[in-house]
Amino acid sequence: MAARLVQNVEQEQFELYVGDDLAAFADYVDMTETRNFSHTVTYPRFQDQGLATELIRYALDVTRRQGLKIVPSCSFVAEFIEGHGEYRDLVA
Repeated sequence: MAARLVQNVEQEQFELYVGDDLAAFADYVDMTETRNFSHTVTYPRFQDQGLATELIRYALDVTRRQGLKIVPSCSFVAEFIEGHGEYRDLVA
């Protein structure tokens, strides 16, 4: 089953759904020109499937298109960027 990725602006989070189930989300706080990613969660039954990686890639691509820099306060986001050099330019 394909994942559905969305930005929930009201909740300030990116969300990944598998079917109708919220499988993972990444919280953020927007500041003037930056987006601080503070927390990433994958629910237990969806772990070890690469969903958080897919979610963060999507979140960073959307953030880039929106013209924002990021603050990777979340350790998962920081580690993702460390391993994916094409996103290092987004770090404020």
